[in-house]
Amino acid sequence: MSSETISNVAAVTPPLPIVHADDVYEYAKGVWIIPDHRIPLVPNIGIVEGDDTVLVIDTGMGPENGDRVLKAAQRIAKGRPLIVTLTHFHPEHGYGCQVFRKHSTIFYNRAQRDDLVNKGLAYLDMFRGFGPGVKDALEGTELVMPHIIYDGETAEIDLGGRRAELRTWGKAHSSGDQVVFLPAEGILFTGDLVEERAFPIFPWFPPDDVTIDAARWVDAFNAMIKMAPKTVVPGHGDLGTTAMIADIRDYMHKVEAEVGKRVKAGAARDAIVADLAPSIKAQYPDWNFPEWIDFAIRYYADIAA
Repeated sequence: MSSETISNVAAVTPPLPIVHADDVYEYAKGVWIIPDHRIPLVPNIGIVEGDDTVLVIDTGMGPENGDRVLKAAQRIAKGRPLIVTLTHFHPEHGYGCQVFRKHSTIFYNRAQRDDLVNKGLAYLDMFRGFGPGVKDALEGTELVMPHIIYDGETAEIDLGGRRAELRTWGKAHSSGDQVVFLPAEGILFTGDLVEERAFPIFPWFPPDDVTIDAARWVDAFNAMIKMAPKTVVPGHGDLGTTAMIADIRDYMHKVEAEVGKRVKAGAARDAIVADLAPSIKAQYPDWNFPEWIDFAIRYYADIAA
């Protein structure tokens, strides 16, 4: 990753991305959540009980966070086998997986595995540049491959008396974004496809990394809304409803339309950023991480050019 990318993101990323696994709570019967407490680079983590198996959704960043999540899952599982899956390969979601390898079955879609192979070390280096707190959290991190991968858009895990449906749409926020849906309970874990009160992360870092497809991301929003979940567990932030998904979808439509008008009028990319970003930020005064507005504008300007 470029030094500019690191400095832009690191400048607004505070240290100490610690998963507070002792704060795990039972949101619904047998469905546990470790909340992110709105700490950047800490995800919402799910632990889902079945009669036979317990599913862990995301691990946090680095071996110490992974160990905290593993111990919480083992306390809940009470000897039942563990399965671990990720919403996507990014470090804060899955770089604690190494501690699970001997204690669980790790289950990814193929694109997640390929992202880890092709970009895992580069993302590890990039995140280490985000500051001493993040670097410390990643100390001793080893990238581990899944035990099982699945192909296609969907997979199902029978936990015993409870089903978990896994679904991916291909490249969107990353190559292998995956949601986990509990149809009987109507609970949807979205990863970073959806973040609550946060500008969506557009990892548009040409020429280093351009793995994003906003049109497919919007398709994923629409598909998630059609799934009609009662509760949406975002990658980061507070739990909500499908209104959260619609808000982010509408934001992306708005940015695309505004950028498109300016590109059509002949404006250069940097001029569009300077003109549009303050207006967009003002329209969403309570959303976090406004540094990602510029990346979204650059993305839509580049693909429209």
